[in-house]
Amino acid sequence: MRDDFARAAESYDSAAVLAREVGARMAARLDLVKIAPARVADIGCATGDGIRELQQRYPKAQALAVDYALPMLRAVKDRTPLTQRIMRRAPRLVNADVRALPLAANSLGLVWSNLMLHWLDDPLPALRELHRVLEVGGLLSFATLGPDTLKELRAAAAKVGAGDTARRFLDMHDLGDMLVAAGFGDPVMDMELVTLTYAAPRAFLADQRHLGVRDALLGHQGWRDWRRLLGAWPRDAEGRLPASFEIVHGHAWKPEPRQIADGRAVVKFHSR
Repeated sequence: MRDDFARAAESYDSAAVLAREVGARMAARLDLVKIAPARVADIGCATGDGIRELQQRYPKAQALAVDYALPMLRAVKDRTPLTQRIMRRAPRLVNADVRALPLAANSLGLVWSNLMLHWLDDPLPALRELHRVLEVGGLLSFATLGPDTLKELRAAAAKVGAGDTARRFLDMHDLGDMLVAAGFGDPVMDMELVTLTYAAPRAFLADQRHLGVRDALLGHQGWRDWRRLLGAWPRDAEGRLPASFEIVHGHAWKPEPRQIADGRAVVKFHSR
């Protein structure tokens, strides 16, 4: 998938309608949180919408744009205003995998991740790594795809007996359990359904190709099965093809440690 995503850097913005909408909803949720982080990071930043939002929201913070696809980071650089470069306020570009970040422990006040974690077969190692780099009291804010994503296509596949090869996604309860297992405290999870509509299957497939996720999202099956499946895709009242995406939102804080590195428990005494 890394190569597909890298090749999509030039076409990504033309198809990233869902990512922009989810990013706006993530930003609205930050309105409810009163923080002043010194360092912020967008993990899986793509072409940089998220890091630009964070820079606008927290202008005094050092901003890190993190992605494992170098062409995406080049796109972030190309879209950075000249004034930011002159004033040395451009985001710092970090080419890395979320499961092995080249960042010091306890170094970030806020981690933002928009529609990235669901591409991992097991998000738990990534969540543990994000917990490591967050400072105590730091916030993780993320959005992923949930299990009702593309329910229309799954129903069409069942109707015609075609293979359901679309990727399966974790539900918010499983993700909440993983956050606790990674060390986060009191995670807050919620979900919503966002539905995009397409005039024809070709437009939907083109969007996924431009995003660099078509094969990862839809899987592989014979073209005859694809024709039957796409032909059974139900249209809405306006004759368009609905594609639903379940969006799982998560907020979690890094609490004070209960143990130090050698395993001994931390006990605090408070005077009256």
